[in-house]
Amino acid sequence: MTGSIMTYVGIDWASKTHYAYALDAAGEKLGHRPFDHSGEGLTELVEWIRSVSGHMAENIAIGIEVPHGPVVEHLMDAGFAVHAINPKQLDRLRDRFTTAGAKDDRLDAFVLADSLRTDLRFYRFLEPMHPTIIELREWSRMVEDLSEERNRLANRFRHQLWRYFPQMIDLSENWAREWMLDLWELIPTPAKARSIRPATVARQLRQSRVRKWSAESLLAHLRTEPIVVAPGVTDACVAHCQVIVARLRLVTEQMKVGMKQLDQLTAAVAELRPTDASASTLHCDPEILRSMPGVGPIVLAALLTEGYDAIRRRDPGTLRALSGVAPVTRRSGKQTLVVMRYACPHRLRTAVYHWARVAVLHDLNCRNRYSALRKHGHSHARALRSVGSRLIGVACAMLQTGELFDRNRLPQREAA
Repeated sequence: MTGSIMTYVGIDWASKTHYAYALDAAGEKLGHRPFDHSGEGLTELVEWIRSVSGHMAENIAIGIEVPHGPVVEHLMDAGFAVHAINPKQLDRLRDRFTTAGAKDDRLDAFVLADSLRTDLRFYRFLEPMHPTIIELREWSRMVEDLSEERNRLANRFRHQLWRYFPQMIDLSENWAREWMLDLWELIPTPAKARSIRPATVARQLRQSRVRKWSAESLLAHLRTEPIVVAPGVTDACVAHCQVIVARLRLVTEQMKVGMKQLDQLTAAVAELRPTDASASTLHCDPEILRSMPGVGPIVLAALLTEGYDAIRRRDPGTLRALSGVAPVTRRSGKQTLVVMRYACPHRLRTAVYHWARVAVLHDLNCRNRYSALRKHGHSHARALRSVGSRLIGVACAMLQTGELFDRNRLPQREAA
């Protein structure tokens, strides 16, 4: 591809103004100028690149720091070969041209263009994602944000109950469950708990399908000695809880919609045909990943979207680095230090963490590996990262062969 590239363009993107710098194949300057972040500005950017280059779009390479976003999508739609580089790598490449720490938009755009011309191996060629993958990624992120919002609201609800009605807290460990909200609306205060009839509570528990508590035991618990609070505190806490409960119900309904969308979009991804002719057609990627222990709808959506490139290329090394389970080794002389990898996408790291955590609970091999690491003195998180690294290797091997996970398969050592 490098032999057909005649123009190299570096784009330093920003929220309001993007700066572009164009070089020819010999490194001679063709031009540079800023562009506004707008429909007209991006269209003008594309026309300017074509005019200063004088070549077809397939003969023009673009270098940029981000692998996604409106700028990248606009350039890919125009037919340019867009390449992305890590901002930390760009910072190191900038030291080639200045050691004084100088930094400006034009310099960064020039470094992007020149390093793309001389060190293309540092860049990652970007390919357009399927619209279904993009939609699945957005819904996956929305579900994660909604889950965090629900946890925050549940904790706030618990804090208000702790202020005036702590007996309600002991009824469940999940204060965002619908039956807890229904019960609080029925019995919002200790005074209401002393006056309500057991038959009313029993009817509410039957509607909510709660079997852990009977009406008599629940009322006996709620009617214990209440906390003495200042006048007005109970009314204030009840008003605050009413606002929180309304928001909790809304977030819960949105979570249900989000989970349905994840299932539908994952099924749609399973129907997409692989572009690689050598790819196995025995089973699709979602079906293979879903067969592994610890993979649920949320983890599956995160793997298919946040780790899209690595999953598509069946690259366990890249997927381990992106998920943060691959450690960073620092060697100097006789000293060797192995530390946790912090530079990785947070959503993919969280997904692999929960993948390994649930797999330890349900898979014997994962549980044995986790126990062995704990006996050697490793922490809980360190042991789960090792389990996650193994699961990623197994998943990529299964994706290459097109096989589903076999829970009854003996380990290779025992089989030998």
